[in-house]
Amino acid sequence: MGIEGPFWRAIAVFRVASLAYAALLVLRAGGYARPAVAWAVVGVMAVWTVLTLVPRAAARREPLLAADLVVTAGCLLATPYAQSRGDMLAGAIPITATWVAGPVLAYGVARGRRAGAVAAAIMSAADLWLRSGNGVDLASIPVNGAVLMFMAGVVVGHVARLARQAEERMRRAARIEAAGRERERLARGIHDSVLQVLALVQRRGAEIGGEAAELGRLAGEQEAALRALVQAPSVAEVPEPAPPPGLRGRLRPPARPRRPFAAEVTSPEADLTGAGPAEPEVDLRDLLRPYGTSRVTVSAPATPLPLPAESAREVAAAVGAALDNVVRHCPEGARAWILAEEDGGTVVVTVRDDGPGIAEGRLEQAAREGRMGVARSIRGRVADLGGTVAITSSRTGTEIELSVPVRADEGSERRS
Repeated sequence: MGIEGPFWRAIAVFRVASLAYAALLVLRAGGYARPAVAWAVVGVMAVWTVLTLVPRAAARREPLLAADLVVTAGCLLATPYAQSRGDMLAGAIPITATWVAGPVLAYGVARGRRAGAVAAAIMSAADLWLRSGNGVDLASIPVNGAVLMFMAGVVVGHVARLARQAEERMRRAARIEAAGRERERLARGIHDSVLQVLALVQRRGAEIGGEAAELGRLAGEQEAALRALVQAPSVAEVPEPAPPPGLRGRLRPPARPRRPFAAEVTSPEADLTGAGPAEPEVDLRDLLRPYGTSRVTVSAPATPLPLPAESAREVAAAVGAALDNVVRHCPEGARAWILAEEDGGTVVVTVRDDGPGIAEGRLEQAAREGRMGVARSIRGRVADLGGTVAITSSRTGTEIELSVPVRADEGSERRS
């Protein structure tokens, strides 16, 4: 029932409280002139109150709403059979008392303010007919109850409609957010695999020349088109794809010698995308060690660095993306260092190189061109975990510091 649930629970409480009030009035009046009839009417009211409480999901169905209006009007019009004409002339409250407002509130919640106003008009007309038919002077009939009932139907109906609109907007916002997060995840995977392959084909084709140059040109066109596609905004829900195993292993043709970081970029991803359920927690050190080579130094504490499996995978992938940038943008002899440590409930992984550094404004320019390696593959991954990324660059190298909370709830608190 969604956001309407609290409204129906409030109406149920109102019905029960009004029923108790009506029974108290009958008790105080000694059952009125005809106690048997009075208590019979109260019994009908009690049975109907119970029936309206049980199937709350059906409360919006038109037959039940109409039956609610008919039963309530019938109990109201049964007042002359329980009270004497003298009681009514003396201004006694009808036997239903405030219970008559139940269907008015129900129509307001289920069908809106106009339906609530119509239900209030029907119940007010029944009350007016009841009093006028028993000799009560129309000029002396109080209208406060009718006005309050009318206002209740309109106000409750309006608020219920606003609540439904707000709920729908929240659901749509949640769908858009979920689609955006999924799109970001897919874009990171595409950047880490397909886009890098196309960029490699373009670069190697230009180096080889001849027919390979034409192949490289086509690969460059497809790379640009794919970057524009993954960068374009979308609100459609993206289906869950099967994780592509071993994509990092295709970053360079196996027949050609690979640069010093190729092995470490490949190993963790291949391990992490294998079949089988992930452990609840893994030691981040085990995912970072395969990055170590003669040109990549991995330093970690002697004690484990436990992280949730998903968080560890994302951190390792972000480290791999950082090393990819070293491979692509630094000279052949560049070295890199990975330092992992825990600091007060936060795992900090630092990736540092001795390359030429990042030119000022280069990251912003790359984002505008659709090259989202740092924005999505590194910052996006860590941000989804509730962590932060700090990038420091100079002519002597670049340092990327990834900070991720050990527990997922800590990341949620940071994002909030």
